[in-house]
Amino acid sequence: MARPPLPLGTHGRIRVYRLGPKRFRARTKVRDHDGVVREVERVGPSASTAETLLKEALRDRGRSSRDGEISGESTVRALGELWLAEIDRAVRLGKRSPTTAQQYRYRFERHVRDGLGRLRVRELTVARLDRLVSEVHDRFGRAAAKTTRTVLSGMVGLAVRHDALERNPVRDVGRIESEASSARALTAAEATDLRSKVHADDRCRGWDLVDFTDFMLATGLRIGEASAVTWDALDLDAGTVEVRGTVVRVKGVGLTIKWRPKSRSGYRTLELPGWAVEMLRRRRANASENEWNVVFTAPLGGLRDPSNTQADLRLVFTDAGYPWVTSHVYRKTVATLMDAAGLSARQAADQLGHAKVSMTQDNYFGRKVARTGAAEVLEIFADHTQSR
Repeated sequence: MARPPLPLGTHGRIRVYRLGPKRFRARTKVRDHDGVVREVERVGPSASTAETLLKEALRDRGRSSRDGEISGESTVRALGELWLAEIDRAVRLGKRSPTTAQQYRYRFERHVRDGLGRLRVRELTVARLDRLVSEVHDRFGRAAAKTTRTVLSGMVGLAVRHDALERNPVRDVGRIESEASSARALTAAEATDLRSKVHADDRCRGWDLVDFTDFMLATGLRIGEASAVTWDALDLDAGTVEVRGTVVRVKGVGLTIKWRPKSRSGYRTLELPGWAVEMLRRRRANASENEWNVVFTAPLGGLRDPSNTQADLRLVFTDAGYPWVTSHVYRKTVATLMDAAGLSARQAADQLGHAKVSMTQDNYFGRKVARTGAAEVLEIFADHTQSR
């Protein structure tokens, strides 16, 4: 009866041979995970040392690096480059945003490669990873640390999939706590006042920000989303707009429209208020053709750069007496006014393109006056104060 084959990933009996004075060879057969039986050997100055070296090699054999695979002996830099190559492939397949890929590569090259790149994958510990994230947080802020932690988690997760590590130690790295959002929004009166000042600003007319800010106030869209709205996405008879993409800047390409919003719920059709429909009708009557067929171009034509637009708006809002206002305040204002009107959090989340209602409630609703009844109860102290 034929001897049964070795189970996958196991080895046979270890044999040790003397090669000469203080020179021994330990050898065994291993059945690799592809089913092929191969001989593995190590040489040492003594029989016990040779056998120990062979056992260590057998331990790490399932983690050996072949044809792009990662092992415990691979450098963290090699691991990062392989992970980034996977991210780039996901971008080509339309599964990842090019701007997200750029952020990941930037954080890897800026922090991870120099901080941990020369270490071996097997040398990655919770303490080393936590130290790096903490240093990034202290030097570059919460957002940089959060992205760096995400990069590390993705990299080490790839190492686990390659059997180079047993588990992902990034899971035990300290979480980056989100900063509490004040969720300040414009009141209706403030929004009306700011809108009138924008309309009266000569720079805003020159920078074509009058209609653009009106459109953001009418929809709650992000700057990139508003910049990517095309004429064929509008149905002015029905009074609706389809949100299909966002303008991004891709390294080596320049400004382009990413036909994939920030989340799956980013694809949405929104109703427009009547005043916004009239503004768009007037704008369409005077519009010139452009390569992208977008409604709002840059002042000199072409796609509007969200970063430049944000900088222009910062100047405009500051000069108008609203230095705390950003484009995101417009989104918060839309959500807060919907909330005040009695519309549901789900409706506000759908308007803003949020997958999770909690995101809208926690970060985009302004704080209401808490009518707890305490004020009326505490009026008892009024007479006492006046009588003194």
